[in-house]
Amino acid sequence: MSVYHLHEAFVAPARKHPAFWRFAAGMVLAVFVYVSLSQIFFQTIQELCAARPQLMRDLNAGTSPLAMYILLSSFMFMAVGAGISARLLHDRAFVTLLGPLPLLRRDFRMVSLAVLSVMALVFLLPPWDMGGDFVPNLPFATWLVLLLPSLFFVLLQVSAEEIVFRGYVQQQLAARFRSPLIWMVLPSVLFALGHYLPDTAGDNALMIAIWAGVFGLLMADLTARSGSLGPAIAVHLWNNVSAMVFVSLPEELSGLALYLTPFGMEDTAALRAWLPVDFAMMFVFWLAARLAIRR
Repeated sequence: MSVYHLHEAFVAPARKHPAFWRFAAGMVLAVFVYVSLSQIFFQTIQELCAARPQLMRDLNAGTSPLAMYILLSSFMFMAVGAGISARLLHDRAFVTLLGPLPLLRRDFRMVSLAVLSVMALVFLLPPWDMGGDFVPNLPFATWLVLLLPSLFFVLLQVSAEEIVFRGYVQQQLAARFRSPLIWMVLPSVLFALGHYLPDTAGDNALMIAIWAGVFGLLMADLTARSGSLGPAIAVHLWNNVSAMVFVSLPEELSGLALYLTPFGMEDTAALRAWLPVDFAMMFVFWLAARLAIRR
């Protein structure tokens, strides 16, 4: 039996209208909805917060808790766009983008336990640093009070990305093309392009995009093995929680972090030295998820 046999049931709702022109039109529609709703959302925020210029400055880089919650909540428009495309162009309900809900909940829970166990083990290993001491960011009491809402908003963000890339894109491509080289690789390339940010990452932009592309491939594999988005959402969630809620880079998306790294995005050499560690942890999380779902 193929390790991807559950993927067939995951893709089945997309086979109703699998024509490639529908997928292409759906992508255009989803992007249009996402961009339009985001513009309306942030314009409304700007008008409501005209008397709070500090919040607007924080929004540019996500350097306060409220700014982070606003930025992360805007990702829901990605899922809305995918859901509208699924309904209008493929006659599918939004929930079909997720896979069977009982399977999603079970695998999300199992993979979360596995990944959190790995994170706890890494924390308990002999002390290590990142070329210097971590820089305190939020006071611990404040961070603790904000922890549950922070987890919710990060979950919202990663769920939206998974619904788009491993849900709508992967399903519709798999409904049209049998080869995993298409339905696994193409969504991952799109995911990588979305993370290519030379203005922010500088000389490391390409390496970060490659990291995102490999991450997308591994999440596509977990989705195909599970038959739901549960494992991909779980791995994506705890990966982003570690990078946004526990230890963040100082310049970007640091508003929820307990600590900041001793170097910033502009420190090309230091960041590049840690990218192999990020690659290694990504594969460890993937292997832990594989073991958790036993597929």
